[in-house]
Amino acid sequence: MSITASGARLRAIHITTSLQTLQLRQPDLFYHLYHPPTPLSDTIPVFALSFLPNAPPSVQSSTVIGWLPAATPEESEEAGLNDFVENSAFRDLLHEAVQSALRDEIDDIQRNGAIQTQQGWMHIHDSRNIPALGRIGDPDDIIASVRVEEGKILAETYQPMPSYRLCTADGVLQLTEGLARRLKEILEVRVAEEGR
Repeated sequence: MSITASGARLRAIHITTSLQTLQLRQPDLFYHLYHPPTPLSDTIPVFALSFLPNAPPSVQSSTVIGWLPAATPEESEEAGLNDFVENSAFRDLLHEAVQSALRDEIDDIQRNGAIQTQQGWMHIHDSRNIPALGRIGDPDDIIASVRVEEGKILAETYQPMPSYRLCTADGVLQLTEGLARRLKEILEVRVAEEGR
């Protein structure tokens, strides 16, 4: 697939492989094409990744998870997940959503994890690479940690993990059902605010 921008022939990244594979694994992930200028380049279009099916009001919306180059200037180069650039504004919304969901106890997986932990610190893991039972996950996949006392999550102790990455070789952020539902609610409110 090729696209033309400012007279230069640009080759779209291997949508038939990387992006379609991700889409099959993550049907709730949407790729919105934006033409330059973008946060990544003044000349190359980007895909803004989002959990919302409709394009965000702007390429720099806080509801955008991050950006992937949609094309490369050289025919021999291919862009891929290593070229993903995360949106720090989205990261803030993610932590707001996860902490809020924990406070409201809307995620059965996390609630059951707290019951099993009973006392101590519990990690909130990204679901794209779940650690084996009783093991600590990869630091890239630990979203945050919270204190648990008497089998209850103390949401006010929520500590974001600085090493967490929104996109790894295992794919883009994946949340448990309750956390994903709360994140989507917050994203829908935010996109409405930004669209005004």
